[in-house]
Amino acid sequence: MERLSTWASKNRTPLVIAAAVLVAAYAFNLVRGDIAPSMFGAAWGYAIPLVLAALVGVIGERSGVVNIGIEGQMLLAAFAGFFVAAVSGSMIVGVLAGIGTGLVAGGFLAVTAVRWRMDQIIAGVVLNIIATGLTSFYLVSGQSLPGVIPNVSVPLLSQIPLLGEVFFSGRSVIALIAILAAVLVHLALFHSRWGLRTRAVGEYPSAADTAGIKVERLRMVNVTLAGSLAGLAGVYLSMDASSTFEREMTAGRGFLALAIMIMGAWRPLRAFSMALFFGFVNATASQLQQTGGFSIPPQLTATLPYVATLVVLAVAAGRVRPPGAVGQPYVKKDQ
Repeated sequence: MERLSTWASKNRTPLVIAAAVLVAAYAFNLVRGDIAPSMFGAAWGYAIPLVLAALVGVIGERSGVVNIGIEGQMLLAAFAGFFVAAVSGSMIVGVLAGIGTGLVAGGFLAVTAVRWRMDQIIAGVVLNIIATGLTSFYLVSGQSLPGVIPNVSVPLLSQIPLLGEVFFSGRSVIALIAILAAVLVHLALFHSRWGLRTRAVGEYPSAADTAGIKVERLRMVNVTLAGSLAGLAGVYLSMDASSTFEREMTAGRGFLALAIMIMGAWRPLRAFSMALFFGFVNATASQLQQTGGFSIPPQLTATLPYVATLVVLAVAAGRVRPPGAVGQPYVKKDQ
């Protein structure tokens, strides 16, 4: 009980904001029950790949590695998952191919940025360029998926008014994995030995090395494994949200996820809430275009989440601090 009280006192502001948002959501549902569930559902659907991609950034930067290549990881995974599923006739094989491609892309970044000590920004940009080139060159039209990723409902949780309908009733398996991943990464990062070591190599790698932690190896493992989440985000885009693959279909979501990570102060659950915020911005813009009586060009509507990103980043500038050693390759003194 004392630990819970201490945690609540440390997170008083986020808890108050979360409670206020929850009250506002139920109030809006009470007033506009005809559109509220669909709007919130659309917001969550838009936020799913952002949550997964933001977790990739959190794990990487908490380890001391900037991952600009999330966009490329998602794009490669979306491409591989869709076309492997179409050719093999198996959705399961396609999903595994997408996740595996994300792992390979994460391994590529880990080797170049950690082992070879290439500038981390340049390594990520190279990954993005490779992804755009490969997926555009090998794109084949006319392919279709052999099925759909199943939707599931979580017993008991799906019965919660509004929240259950939005998050736990008839939702994609990937959507549920995104929620579970955010919770598990948070718990692992702040309540496990792995999390303590990861934060140590991201803040004070020399001290971590002195304590016996293999800094380079841990960074490589974390960046590589985080690629599986980027792969899952790509799979969601091409095999769940749209059931097709198009050139550059990630549309900057990888970069938006990095902004979400920063605004979430490199904390998984806060990044989750910021992804929901941007999903709601996108859903609101779409709803205004459909029923608000506004003639808004769809191109302008698509930019609103990015405009909101700039505004929130400007407000948050200077109020959050990145991990101390992020972006810095670690070289042992005896090397």
